[in-house]
Amino acid sequence: MGSRQVSASDLAGLLGPDTLGRFGLPGRITVAGLGISGISAARALAGLGARVTVVDNGDGDAHRARAAELAELGIEVRLGHLPDGARAGEALPEGTELVVTSPGWQPQSPLFLAAAEAGVDVVGDVEVAWRLRGAGAELRAARRAAAEGTVEGAASEPAGPAEWLAVTGTNGKTTTTQMLASILKAAGLRTAAVGNIGTPIIDVVLGEQQYDVLAVELSSYQLHWAPSLRVHSAAVLNLAPDHLDWHGSMQAYAADKGRIYEGNTVACVYNVADKATEDLVVEADVEEGCRAIGFTLGAPGPSMLGVVDGILVDRAFVENRQKNAQELAEVKDVNPPAPHNIANALAAAALARAYGVEPRAVRDGLRDFRPDAHRVARVDEVASVVYVDDSKATNTHAAEASLASFDKVVWIAGGLAKGATFDELVQKSAGRMRGAVLIGADRALIAEALARHAPEVPVVDLDRTDTGAMLAAVREAAALAEPGDTVLLAPACASMDMFANYNKRGDAFADAVRELAAENAADTA
Repeated sequence: MGSRQVSASDLAGLLGPDTLGRFGLPGRITVAGLGISGISAARALAGLGARVTVVDNGDGDAHRARAAELAELGIEVRLGHLPDGARAGEALPEGTELVVTSPGWQPQSPLFLAAAEAGVDVVGDVEVAWRLRGAGAELRAARRAAAEGTVEGAASEPAGPAEWLAVTGTNGKTTTTQMLASILKAAGLRTAAVGNIGTPIIDVVLGEQQYDVLAVELSSYQLHWAPSLRVHSAAVLNLAPDHLDWHGSMQAYAADKGRIYEGNTVACVYNVADKATEDLVVEADVEEGCRAIGFTLGAPGPSMLGVVDGILVDRAFVENRQKNAQELAEVKDVNPPAPHNIANALAAAALARAYGVEPRAVRDGLRDFRPDAHRVARVDEVASVVYVDDSKATNTHAAEASLASFDKVVWIAGGLAKGATFDELVQKSAGRMRGAVLIGADRALIAEALARHAPEVPVVDLDRTDTGAMLAAVREAAALAEPGDTVLLAPACASMDMFANYNKRGDAFADAVRELAAENAADTA
């Protein structure tokens, strides 16, 4: 018999009766949200035999197209307003035994309040993926058997589920997760960067590819909805106010970040320079023998990774760590070698070393790594001024780290503040500022902080939201800059007041810099 493809609708048949029950999931599930993670969860759960209803308040063309695709799989989708006038995303479908939410839905959403009143749990896609790890291993064995035309013993010896190495923090999550995956690949391990980084983790857990270990980026939203998550090792990179409108307080935000340490089996990685991350380790309930591992930009103590004379070194995963250290890589192997990015590399190295990766793979993985666009990315040099795109710096903590990477900066900032304040950022960075150009809805908050703490810094308040606003901002910044300076887009704010996302904002900046360069070249020709 030849091989054949196994569709999602075959999953329950491959795993036998009560597949959901065996992995801690009920049969009637409501999925909140028709985005990427919601569609992933709905498809997987329906394939495993659940009766799935998806609810979403949207009712546009894109929503209807996605709903039609899910309907072909037997999944009910409720959009917009229901016949009784209620919004679909606020009403709990009758018979619901579990709600699976997309990450961004607020904890106080009417749907979740209704679920709580009915005694129905709410979890996220990460929690579902965690529960289904064993199902994924069984599925891969069953798929192999189906493709080979055999039945007996199809799932008798499934390869075990991949271990999870998890990363969270206010800033640097994506870069650190990608660095970690690069190091794991350099070690010859089958791995992928998943989770908040863009690849739905349920698809990976139930997919055909067998992995040894996964590099998992987790947001505070995802951790809030993942009560049973217990990973091999985890890192909290840093903690600073962010998403407080969602969590309600800094304490609640930190507590959700700290969930990543619960039940760790090998290592809890923390930032020596950020005591709040170490406090979360102290508060965590971990497995016996799990170790606290620090990372620092200075010389490391025992059970730490750090930097000595331009070398990244390990004093945690070596024999006689009281006296010995292992060289891992050079600072110049980190791209870019900005201080905050070196910290990211140390955290990634700590997680990889916790998993048993050899030092050479750390070096090779860091050398192979290439950062995504809009993360401290040099765009061009015009008239001896360097232009850098860090549009991904969407909060004050990220912007502070970005500003600290350069000696003298003309700062382009502003957008949606998300409840943030800017006094501390300005106080710490004022000495580096040649000037500031402010854009976006909440630019006045930054202007007020600059007036209080850096009155000597010239400020251009750009009251424009049209498509030419970024070019105007870049020209104003060029006028303030002196040779040797850096014009830095590090907005410290979200982008949605003017742009679809931070990528589009960064693209607009790069386009504006290129236009400026062309104008300069024409003037000097």
